[in-house]
Amino acid sequence: MSNIKLFESKQVRTVWNEADQKWYFVVEDVVAVLTDSKDPKQYIKRIRQRDEELAKGWVQFVPTLSVETTGGKQKMGCANAKGLLRIIQSIPSPKAEPFKLWLAQVGSDRLDEIENPELAAQRTRELYRAKGYSDEWIEKRVRGIAVRDELTGEWKKRGVKEGIEYSILTAEISKATFGIVPSDYKKLKGLIQPNENLRDHMTDLELIFTMLGEASTTEIAKNKNVQGFVANRKAAIAGGKVAGKARQDLERKSGKKVVSNENFKQIPEKEKRKLNTGKKI
Repeated sequence: MSNIKLFESKQVRTVWNEADQKWYFVVEDVVAVLTDSKDPKQYIKRIRQRDEELAKGWVQFVPTLSVETTGGKQKMGCANAKGLLRIIQSIPSPKAEPFKLWLAQVGSDRLDEIENPELAAQRTRELYRAKGYSDEWIEKRVRGIAVRDELTGEWKKRGVKEGIEYSILTAEISKATFGIVPSDYKKLKGLIQPNENLRDHMTDLELIFTMLGEASTTEIAKNKNVQGFVANRKAAIAGGKVAGKARQDLERKSGKKVVSNENFKQIPEKEKRKLNTGKKI
């Protein structure tokens, strides 16, 4: 299940709250979508200044939740559909009504996904198609998401803490696989925005070796029944080395490096439109 939803091709980060079975949306993302503001935080501050009633109930409308970001989980102000509808009342925007309909649809979609989990994967594919990715790349990316979910599920069962420990283990796998940690990898690809996902800018081969490193780590952790952060760190390094050796072997035989500075932003807009409409390039 993707934690990013698209409204008019713009990203809105979300969190599914198991406690009340509702989606919570990052308020800054919603404000950015509705207002095109370059500084959503300041816009929110002005909303609260001019709407005293909203300001008084802000803590109830906008709880702080952990949101998955490219740098790990971060605490951010989020609101469910009811809270957002109240906030939207203070935002003069022609997009308000379409956004309300979109909120209702997102809630409906989630209920459908609970009944049929395959729908979540299908909607992830639709999200990437809307952004202009090819079907071949999308299938690798979706498979990579499943491999990643299996790995983090094992980490959770084996006593690894979400957040910083997940980030450290991910960096160990990346370093052993590619010889570079994610933060430097993003710089290599020219990604400077915090919400830019490194994997969304990987080539097919980079995705394949990422999957191999994480799948190998999962297999080692399960078969050796490792417990705790220290043991899982050793498993992460070992799993990454499996992928690293395979990468090096390919590079020797092909004469070309796997790690590159190519990213999705470099695809010409004309080519993206063709990808998006399904036309051959």
